Amino acid sequence: MPIEKAAVQAQTGGAPAIDLADFIDRQPVGGFQIKLVLTCAAVLFLDGFDTQAIGFVAPALAKEWHLGKGALGPVFSAGLFGLMLGALIFGPLADSVGRKRIIMFSTAAFGVGAFATAFAQDVTTLLIIRFLTGLGLGGAMPNAIALTSEYSPHRRRATMVMVMFCGFSIGAALGGLLAADLIPRFGWRSVFVIGGVAPLLMVPALAWRLPESVRFLATTGHSTDRIAQLLKRVSPNTMLAANARFLVNEPHLAGIPVLHLFREGRAAVTMLLWLVFFTSLLDVYFLAYWLPTVLNDLGATVSEAAMIGSLLQVGGVVGTFALGSVIDRFSFRALALVYFGAVFAVGAIGQLGHSAALVSIAIFAAGFCVVGGQIAANALTAGFYPTSVRASGVGWALGIGRTGSILGPLVGGVLLAGKWSTSAVFLAAAAAALCAALGALLLSRLVAAGSAGQASSIDATLEPVTTART
Repeated sequence: MPIEKAAVQAQTGGAPAIDLADFIDRQPVGGFQIKLVLTCAAVLFLDGFDTQAIGFVAPALAKEWHLGKGALGPVFSAGLFGLMLGALIFGPLADSVGRKRIIMFSTAAFGVGAFATAFAQDVTTLLIIRFLTGLGLGGAMPNAIALTSEYSPHRRRATMVMVMFCGFSIGAALGGLLAADLIPRFGWRSVFVIGGVAPLLMVPALAWRLPESVRFLATTGHSTDRIAQLLKRVSPNTMLAANARFLVNEPHLAGIPVLHLFREGRAAVTMLLWLVFFTSLLDVYFLAYWLPTVLNDLGATVSEAAMIGSLLQVGGVVGTFALGSVIDRFSFRALALVYFGAVFAVGAIGQLGHSAALVSIAIFAAGFCVVGGQIAANALTAGFYPTSVRASGVGWALGIGRTGSILGPLVGGVLLAGKWSTSAVFLAAAAAALCAALGALLLSRLVAAGSAGQASSIDATLEPVTTART
């Protein structure tokens, strides 16, 4: 049966019924999905650039302002606290008002914040600006993940979300390369001028080209003509009947979205996901923010430290492309193995710090496992929750995880200020990776035991949400 006809055979009340999830699953990955992935990746590219930039400029900023070691830890954590609140607030809000609106608003917000960072004159002002910038940064990420997931065929969902999320890692890595070039010539403020102007220029493009989720539109009773137009973009050769009905064969969860993360068998998986996100993001941001400073202390110049530190994100990009199909096939079992690899890679950084070549390899491997593992966790989380609470599920996992990202820079500052040896500091970071690995292992066993199946985002026994064309 041709693909374009197979999705419209079911009949509901005399009208053809189109199951949106089934429709998308039956399509090959086409130009529409590729453009969507690239657009969301561009948003996260800018998100990653602005999130990471403060870490790369830290040595130059601290020198200009005559700050002691660890003094910027509160600034790092203020931005990450904003990221946490942004994810917690804008994830659930998007389940009510739509993914597109929140992505546009968040992009504009972190663009303004990044531009304002370039004009900060003291630590207190910088701390406040980075907190406000973090709110926008935190709102964009879960919604880009949710939107990409909802247009991806199930067989390629993890791969597509992970490829999209590479935008964040590439943006963060480019922040290091750009900082290495710009700081010696124009000063650290130039990095934030670029990081602020680019998102603001992108907002009109998002308004013009970014689609809303068809699943969100169907579950919230929006215009069926709008849904039909989007489906035609997904599959231009499909003929849709004028009286077609669109359904999402999963529960419509009314009420407070966050409460549904703990209902109908989802509680155990939700808590384990939060554990994985907490420990994984603690490691990601500990490494991302303190690697340039540690490398600078070990004798690398500011530019060299920024370039070597950027290998963390380069490793994350390579890991993402390498792991996508593996995660699609083996799910949390593969994620657990990736995090176990991170234990050894992160621990090795502290042992090899005086050799630029060897520490570069260790940092790349840590990025492959820690950053790649975090991106895989994002994809698996998006695939777990139903449409009605998907942005909430991803947003709260990222939000709770951000408490780890807040603690990471703070703990790093405390340990460095406390004269811990480099090897001891990175062994402590390796312990966090071990916790993430154990959490992913428990998740894999829970899924294998069938508990996760009770919390699947698709339950054929439930009343489907339908929308008819009029």
